[in-house]
Amino acid sequence: MGRGKLRIYLGAAPGVGKTYAMLSEAHRRMERGTDVVVGFVEHHNRPRTEVMLHGLEEVPRRELTYRGSVFTEMDVDAVLARRPAVALVDELAHTNVPGSRNTKRWQDVEELLQAGVDVVSTVNIQHLESLGDVVESITGVRQRETVPDEVVRHADQIELVDMSPQALRRRMAHGNIYKPDKVDAALSNYFRPGNLTALRELALLWTADRVDEYLRQYRTDHSVSTIWQARERIVVGLTGGPEGRTLIRRASRMAAKGSGSEILAVYIARSDGLTSASPKELAVQRTLVEDLGGTFHHVIGDDVPASLLEFARGVNATQIVLGSSRRKTWQYIFGPGVGQTVARDSGPDLDVHIVTHEEVAKGRGLPVARGARLGRPRIVAGWIVGVVAPALLTLLLTSLENGPGLANDVLLFLFLTVAAALLGGLLPALASAAFGSLLLNYYFTPPTHSITVQDPKNFVAIVVFFAVALLVASVVDVAARRTHQAARLRAESEILSFLAGSILRGDTSLDALMERVRETFAMESVALLERASEVDPWTCASSVVTSTGKPLLRPEDADVDMPVGDNMALALSGRVLPAEDRRVLAAFAAQAAVVLDRQRLVGEAEQARELAEGNRIRTALLAAVSHDLRTPLAGIKAAVTSLRSDDVAWSEEDEAELLAGIEDGADRLDHLVGNLLDMSRLQTGTVTPLIREIDLDEVVPMALGGVPEDSVDLDIPETLPMVAVDPGLLERSVANLVENAVKYSPGGTPVLVAASALGDRVEVRVVDRGPGVPDSAKDRIFEPFQRYGDAPRGAGVGLGLAVARGFAETMGGTLAAEDTPGGGMTMVLTLRAAAGRPPVRPDLPAQVTS
Repeated sequence: MGRGKLRIYLGAAPGVGKTYAMLSEAHRRMERGTDVVVGFVEHHNRPRTEVMLHGLEEVPRRELTYRGSVFTEMDVDAVLARRPAVALVDELAHTNVPGSRNTKRWQDVEELLQAGVDVVSTVNIQHLESLGDVVESITGVRQRETVPDEVVRHADQIELVDMSPQALRRRMAHGNIYKPDKVDAALSNYFRPGNLTALRELALLWTADRVDEYLRQYRTDHSVSTIWQARERIVVGLTGGPEGRTLIRRASRMAAKGSGSEILAVYIARSDGLTSASPKELAVQRTLVEDLGGTFHHVIGDDVPASLLEFARGVNATQIVLGSSRRKTWQYIFGPGVGQTVARDSGPDLDVHIVTHEEVAKGRGLPVARGARLGRPRIVAGWIVGVVAPALLTLLLTSLENGPGLANDVLLFLFLTVAAALLGGLLPALASAAFGSLLLNYYFTPPTHSITVQDPKNFVAIVVFFAVALLVASVVDVAARRTHQAARLRAESEILSFLAGSILRGDTSLDALMERVRETFAMESVALLERASEVDPWTCASSVVTSTGKPLLRPEDADVDMPVGDNMALALSGRVLPAEDRRVLAAFAAQAAVVLDRQRLVGEAEQARELAEGNRIRTALLAAVSHDLRTPLAGIKAAVTSLRSDDVAWSEEDEAELLAGIEDGADRLDHLVGNLLDMSRLQTGTVTPLIREIDLDEVVPMALGGVPEDSVDLDIPETLPMVAVDPGLLERSVANLVENAVKYSPGGTPVLVAASALGDRVEVRVVDRGPGVPDSAKDRIFEPFQRYGDAPRGAGVGLGLAVARGFAETMGGTLAAEDTPGGGMTMVLTLRAAAGRPPVRPDLPAQVTS
């Protein structure tokens, strides 16, 4: 038996109506025929709540004696023995009397859920364990009875019972919550307007977070890419520069203006060789955004504006905060900045804020080549200081009548060489040392204007000068190399962490992994090749090719190939990778092999499931043929035998009745055989829809021929857009839905067939007032050979809904079951609107139906 469902009514304070709402839900379920019992409900002597208990079965409570007093608690064993469909359990955070089965009531509820019993319960926001300190700071009262947040968060449904502080205080003043002698004390202490307002805000925010989880899951399941501005989400675009701190603080101030706002800082790194911005500055900014309650994200993308917009839409953001460009004026000749591009392409659903900062227009340099350790501006400056500056210094010193002397001349040239090393690294420093030595020897060492040196001291000075220059340049070059290696290792660790996480989660497809390899190493083509044996040709398991690349068919055709075992290789084309990149490439190759194996295992499991499903359908088909098909055949044969009998003289009325029975049996046989054939076509994938544009009012009335005329109310507005469907499949789907609804509807209550438009979709609703179906069975009723409840065997083989859903999905639509307000079930058939007529706006429906 499956686990039961938990529904919780959440309130901000006592008296908002949680128990009353729970009891109202119990009466609604009882009216629908659900088996509901009261496990434990405390009415606190409130007359209106006490009245709601009338008519509900209450399981006797268990009496416990503690310190000379008798207390009552829920009898878990009695509820389990009764095994109702739904149990009402009030006050989820309650602490049981010592000697009870469990310490806390939520543990009792957990036992009921494990036994397959649905539970409806109540709890106040102040009883959540994580909010204990917050509630105490607001009300001055420490809550001793608490429930873990995860217990409430894992509930299948959470409904907020809300009431304004003023209305709650009026209820309190009227004596609807506490006895008159306690009203004044409560109003002046716990139930002060400020306390109630703060508790209400806590309840609303906590529930909003829960709704946000549902919304995020829904957008992911339905691949929704457009932005739904349900709450403020602010994305901060970081470049790794010092202005990032200013942007984060500005976004935090913007978020503080609206409750529930969220900050997401994102740094987008280009994929050209695993390079990244300053790790130290990014670490500082990550700490800052997390301290302010936001989250930090690292994204790889060659097109920074497009990647930023894609990330913002992916997280359903409403605002983007960017800094003013650090470019100098002349650098705009290379194109518009990121801020201008994002603002231009953001569209009407994203607000872009450009924030000024102290680094505006101070320059950010030209793009540097991959592998450059110091940056192009520093290297150019190093060559200027190392070569041009010594020449200028020589002109200056030779123009002086009394120079500073050889020792000072050497120190001046050494200063320029050290400066060249600090700026440009090893090569500019070596050039400066060599050039400076020649200038010193030629202009300042006797005999001047000659490359010879007479005094050994001068020779030693020149040699020491050259050695010091060489050592300083080497130290600077080593430091730059170590910095470059640290940046590479950090980028590699992030990629390896991504691969490890994707392995654990199993959420990376092979094509997405190939695209990630191409972006990371800036390649034109990437392919995963495999072969059955060494003598067999290579085949491509997955590949990604850009517009400038060409498909790879063999590892020999690639610029880089990484073997994965004996018969698999990851091939890349576009450029030759250095040896230091092959370590990360090997990790990608191993991950690709794992993903490929996982996909094949999933495919094999799916095939095994299909085989098992086929076996199950064949078994059910045999059962259907042996009983459901033989029953009408037996009726037809009995009627025919009776008509052909010469021993009985049948009256005209009797003959008409027997002939009607034959006709009814033949119709049932035709319907059963038709559904069996349709299900067989769906299982084998041989259904080919002929899609064309048509009006619903041309198809739906034709689907009602198999039910009595007065059993269906039709509401198809003429203003509906046309739908793109196969008319035959649509007619069969609607016919099966209507026949199923009529079968379960009570006598005298017609089934409603209504249609409405919503955006680019058209919904057909088949509404009945029958017993309904619980949530746990809503998906199961669409499986082949399933009949819910106590449907008689002669009611069919259980294929009508399965065929209807199969035809709907074949036409690109969906079919789902919902509860009918007031009892019953509603089948919602969603179809694609045709492109020929504009869809009806959601806020201006063509016709309001119920």
